[in-house]
Amino acid sequence: MSATATRDGVAVGARIKALRDSMDLSLRDLAALSGVSAPMLSQVERGETSPTLVVAERIASGLDLTLSQLLRLDESEHVVVTRAGERRVHARRGHRTEELTPPLPGQRADVSLHALEPGAATGKAGDPTLHEPGARETAVVLSGTVTLLIDDERRDLADGDSVTFDADLPHSFENTSEAPAEFFAVVAAGLRRS
Repeated sequence: MSATATRDGVAVGARIKALRDSMDLSLRDLAALSGVSAPMLSQVERGETSPTLVVAERIASGLDLTLSQLLRLDESEHVVVTRAGERRVHARRGHRTEELTPPLPGQRADVSLHALEPGAATGKAGDPTLHEPGARETAVVLSGTVTLLIDDERRDLADGDSVTFDADLPHSFENTSEAPAEFFAVVAAGLRRS
């Protein structure tokens, strides 16, 4: 086996282990989800063997990924810089959003910067949730004050406060103050649990 093939096998194995760990799955859990035996998964994760395409596809499916996402075939670069002037920006009704992460296939988290004018909100009652089941959101208030409306409750947040919650529940942030407010939001994709 060539040094490149060995290095690639170790990289794939390390990626599978990292993804499995991030989903809080044991080897047996992933074996049940993928149909690949736990001993084979262990050998792949340790880089002792390279999976065939069929095995890799089963592992990807068990991790709720496509084969190309697992093998990172659809990523042209492993580091993507988004310059301040190149961000995707959306604005409506006093709410401005700047997407800080590029739209990459298989991306498991999105980071955005939100600005709310006085009286503005990120949504309104009855709006459908924008996030997939199991998604989690963490927001950090950078300036001003905002109120998180979630699960029929109001959570007031001031400069420097942070909050983490189930993002698949209907929710919105509003600025009821007289001054503009800014916050960062990080939404992590839902993780499939067994």
